[in-house]
Amino acid sequence: MPGENARPIIIKKIKKVSGGGHHGGAWKVAYADFVTAMMAFFMLMWLLNATTEKQRKGLADYFSPTVAISRASGGGDGAMGGTSMMADAALVQVGRGGITSSATHGTTLEEAEFRAVEAALLGKGGDSLLDEEQLRHVTVRLSDEGLVIEFFDLPDRPLFEDNRPSPLLRGLLASVAPEVANRRNALAIDAHTAAEPVVTREPRAWSRSAARADAMRLILPEIGVADRRIARLTGHADRRPAAANPLSPRNNRVELTLLRGGR
Repeated sequence: MPGENARPIIIKKIKKVSGGGHHGGAWKVAYADFVTAMMAFFMLMWLLNATTEKQRKGLADYFSPTVAISRASGGGDGAMGGTSMMADAALVQVGRGGITSSATHGTTLEEAEFRAVEAALLGKGGDSLLDEEQLRHVTVRLSDEGLVIEFFDLPDRPLFEDNRPSPLLRGLLASVAPEVANRRNALAIDAHTAAEPVVTREPRAWSRSAARADAMRLILPEIGVADRRIARLTGHADRRPAAANPLSPRNNRVELTLLRGGR
């Protein structure tokens, strides 16, 4: 018959497999991104644990945008970074938005003087008035009231012995004396203590903090600070802890504040 010698017709159908199928590679890209992100996270955690507070502040300042807040800074990106060749102590420094006279109670000149004291104590512009061991007991910060110089205990390194200034505290005050004694600002002294591990019939934190504040007042004339400059003396007991653990030695501290405007 005529159709018996005809060749059979074979139709081939090719099935295309999309990239998202069982053997696709899209998930590998997502997984690689996830692993990279986790590695970056663990590196960040390790760096935070391996650096000091001062180093972390330096890293934060490096990655923060800077805004010139003084005419002494040109905002350039050259070797000087736009800053003047004059000493930092005589200038308002370049900061992250900065602190201006409209934002605080002080004047621009007063802000510059506070920054100069901070730089001298912490060694931001070169050598510090405090040695490496002393710097572990000191923080300096700017507040609405003025420049706060805080001295605090470390484990087995107390500032007071039976409410009397220890040699450590005397050494700290002697080191900051050149910057504190030469200023005209009035001073405020605030003393804080750690909480007691047991409840006593008469809470001793109030009397202890008041005694330490007064002991601080009595020692200031020895470093050249006139008693008439002291405008306020306050014992806060354990009401304002600096550390989360109320029993931490870090809560034993005294603050010496250079008040704004001589108030």
